[in-house]
Amino acid sequence: MGLLGAIEAGGTKFVCGIGTKDGKIKERISFPTTTPDETMAQVESFFTGQEIDAIGVGSFGPIDPIKSSPTYGCITTTPKPFWSQYNIVEFMKSKFNVPIGFDTDVNGAALGEHLWGAGQGLDSCIYVTVGTGIGAGAVVNGQMLHGLSHPEMGHIMVRRHPEDSYEGTCPYHADCLEGLAAGPAISHRWGLQGVELGKDHPAWEMEAYYLAQALMNYILILSPQKIIMGGGVMKQEQLFPLIHRELRSLLNGYVQHAAIDSDIEQYIVSPQLGDNAGLCGALALARLALDEV
Repeated sequence: MGLLGAIEAGGTKFVCGIGTKDGKIKERISFPTTTPDETMAQVESFFTGQEIDAIGVGSFGPIDPIKSSPTYGCITTTPKPFWSQYNIVEFMKSKFNVPIGFDTDVNGAALGEHLWGAGQGLDSCIYVTVGTGIGAGAVVNGQMLHGLSHPEMGHIMVRRHPEDSYEGTCPYHADCLEGLAAGPAISHRWGLQGVELGKDHPAWEMEAYYLAQALMNYILILSPQKIIMGGGVMKQEQLFPLIHRELRSLLNGYVQHAAIDSDIEQYIVSPQLGDNAGLCGALALARLALDEV
């Protein structure tokens, strides 16, 4: 079985790996995300000499994943210093003569979970990451969701919690979902990192209040068969029952389905691929690129 290359291109760190076409990671390294020149030199060094059939890149965004676009392959309006308008696909194609798959890290993770994780056997699922930022990717009818570009579900507007006066961290929208509920918002609002807050701290009720609103919107618009929630904040497992309760309250019986009414613990779940969701997602993008050749 041929091997595939995978790049989980994060704003804080890059993770590169080699894996199989059925989603098994054989080798991996990680290093900090610095400038494009420094970071991509390490990517090139890792893959040089490796016998691989394709490479997938799941990247922080916003990006341009539309192949017909003149800026396809670029990281676009990111506030990450030095990376705005950087064409990561162009770099990879200049160094490696194999198909290159490219999409958002969360679209890739959704595809990976659809193929090998919690979304197996389903036509649709969404993958939501709640960490330094908030993003979500969607698989609909077995394919990643695109339109003008890719989904930006982390930047939807939500109703403010009645006890929350925090202004929000998003540099574009201030108090959008990411601005109010991503990791930096938690630490700025409460003066401590999320991991330092007790499981009964009021921060988690507020966090669930915001995340449940987002899930309500996703359910009403996309009607996914599974919602998978990962990222550093979601390692606080006490969030799941709080989100379940708040979501049921918000929906108020409008969407009547056993998945929500009686089996919500199996409907909104952690990634089955665990901490490999992002890297396996990049493997899935590599496999898709190979299949399209």
